[in-house]
Amino acid sequence: MTATRTNLPGCPPGMHQTAGRSWPMGASVDVGGVNFAVFSAGAHLIELCLFSDDGRKEVARLLFTERDGDVWHMRVEGMMPGQRYGFRAHGPYQPEDGHRFNPHKLLMDPYARAYDGRLRWSDALMGYRIGSARGDLSYDTRDSAFAVPKSVVVEDQADWGKDVAPRHSWSETVIYEAHVKGLTARNPRVQAGARGKYAAIAAPAMIEHYQKLGVTAIELLPVQTFFDDRFLVARGLTNYWGYNTMGFFAPEPRYAGRSALAEFRDMVRRLHMAGIEVILDVVYNHTGEGDEFGPTLSFRGLDNRSYYRLAGGGRHYANDSGTGNSLNIGHPMVLRMVMDSLRYWVECCHVDGFRFDLATSLGREDHGFDARSGFFDALRQDPVLAHVKLIAEPWDIGPGGYQLGAYPHPFAEWNDRFRDGMRRFWRGDAGMMPDLAKRLLGSAESFDHDGRAATASINFVTAHDGFTLQDLVSFTVKRNLANGEDNRDGHSENFSDNLGVEGQTSDAKILAARLLRKRNLLAALMLSQGVPMMLAGDELGHGQGGNNNAYAQDNETSWIDWVRADPSLIGFVGRLTRLRTAHPVLRQRHFLHGKTRMQDQLPDVIWRRADGQVPEPDQWHDPAFRCLGIELRLSAERNAGADVIFAVFNLGPEQSLTLPDTAAAWRLILDTTRPDGPEMPARSGLTLPANSILVFTPDPVGGPK
Repeated sequence: MTATRTNLPGCPPGMHQTAGRSWPMGASVDVGGVNFAVFSAGAHLIELCLFSDDGRKEVARLLFTERDGDVWHMRVEGMMPGQRYGFRAHGPYQPEDGHRFNPHKLLMDPYARAYDGRLRWSDALMGYRIGSARGDLSYDTRDSAFAVPKSVVVEDQADWGKDVAPRHSWSETVIYEAHVKGLTARNPRVQAGARGKYAAIAAPAMIEHYQKLGVTAIELLPVQTFFDDRFLVARGLTNYWGYNTMGFFAPEPRYAGRSALAEFRDMVRRLHMAGIEVILDVVYNHTGEGDEFGPTLSFRGLDNRSYYRLAGGGRHYANDSGTGNSLNIGHPMVLRMVMDSLRYWVECCHVDGFRFDLATSLGREDHGFDARSGFFDALRQDPVLAHVKLIAEPWDIGPGGYQLGAYPHPFAEWNDRFRDGMRRFWRGDAGMMPDLAKRLLGSAESFDHDGRAATASINFVTAHDGFTLQDLVSFTVKRNLANGEDNRDGHSENFSDNLGVEGQTSDAKILAARLLRKRNLLAALMLSQGVPMMLAGDELGHGQGGNNNAYAQDNETSWIDWVRADPSLIGFVGRLTRLRTAHPVLRQRHFLHGKTRMQDQLPDVIWRRADGQVPEPDQWHDPAFRCLGIELRLSAERNAGADVIFAVFNLGPEQSLTLPDTAAAWRLILDTTRPDGPEMPARSGLTLPANSILVFTPDPVGGPK
């Protein structure tokens, strides 16, 4: 099925259409005009639709008459930046074969640098007729232009001045995962008009906070243009987290005032001045168009068969993301779009890295996940992306979706085994001592291959998805009723512990136990090999009332309460990061396997019991074995440096501790039961508190043994 063109005027007065060129994609401003290039392999013809300045009235349609391969192009002489526009694509409407062209639906430019207006949910957005007995095989002729955000021509130039990327090594990196709005919306030290926006992320009070914590990189939840799902809007909710991308080149405007692009760039510039990197959480595994019953907004209407991985002969969509569709990264033009997007954010917005949501989808070929897939090959050879940080969320819900440790260098990966192992150990689960040892040493069983470094493991105890640290020690079951899904959403196994009372309490003993548990989890995170990532708000005591899937909670459930912040925990995190910075032994690139160092004939790692002895093999699985010491030195492979740390993780009762006799003398530098306690000389036979972590270093003034 096809549709005939609707006749509207051609070029407005003062404009003139010429052939243009097929590169670059999207709308690009040059001297005296604007060039347009858009991809579609299946369309019969494409129109450029021009709109009034307020975006409400379509004033002209220009037919693309030039095509190089599958890229349609034109140049409009006399057009100026700020022009609102969209596309209409004519072609077959044959859903059974994967074609869903419908020129009655205005389409957003996938390469637009900005969009004007918000999506207005209407049945007119659908390419099919809602309520028809034929379902998505039916055809809808209503014009959707009134409901679709308009693409905007942007003169994409920026004066970066002397902006210099911090380029912290992975060994130096401490990541702070945050939501633009949630982090700052309730911070009274941020100017009221800026709260919840890009400007607030780099406000002086926020930079002071990051520096106090010792974080070196902020990882922002999705900020590429996204929409609120229709089912959420119907419930009075929004897609707060933003994992519903529709514009891979444009910053989300809801976090800005007048110009999202300019304000985003200014945020990056100011964070760089403070020595802080910016990592973006990006969603290239799916789009916000959903499955065959979703709206026609851009990709579906331009070339459904090319942009999406299809199933069922072409009518249905592969759904490895769990959101209705999966982008077809295997198609060269879709891969090009993703690569162009990544380069754009690095070259034109100066971001320092990316965290790839559901990254297994990006590496899935016809035969399954492949570490040598086209996407990984393209990414790894790209000179623009050679110096940025790349982080994979190493799973999706598709076949063979869990791929922890399978990503190629230079990827780092979110390590959920660290998260679950640390939670279970401190909860007191039996038999967790071997797992604790693996996590402390960077999960070598997953990452020590093909020349990968220990920094390939992104260690975390909490993230946006799941319990906050406060809720982790306050609830045993999730409480997600506010999401409107009868508490069926979110993880059911959180390895959490309320320490005596579910939810809030005024019991002083329980509150003290919860605070100690949080300090132990944070200390274990910072003392482990790998790259630590903490969730924004954990250092403030932020809780979400037990909601472990607050993706739709754009309210005080998710907005961090700065007024009730716990200053002692903020200071403790800062102490941990300073300790980590001061001791290279805690942040090594080489994996530690107990090899003997040439310089002192000592192993680079020695495990010890509380009595100072090395555990016997059978003791590792003894449920009564609840106190583990680790003596760390710089890797035998590095064969240089004298830095030494002895850390003790005691899940058991108070007991006597015997210190190793391999140092001249020891100095206690951290005790999680006394977070503000001073450093002090230590001797064997000291009392090890229950449920604690103690850290020692050789005492330079302690004298001989």
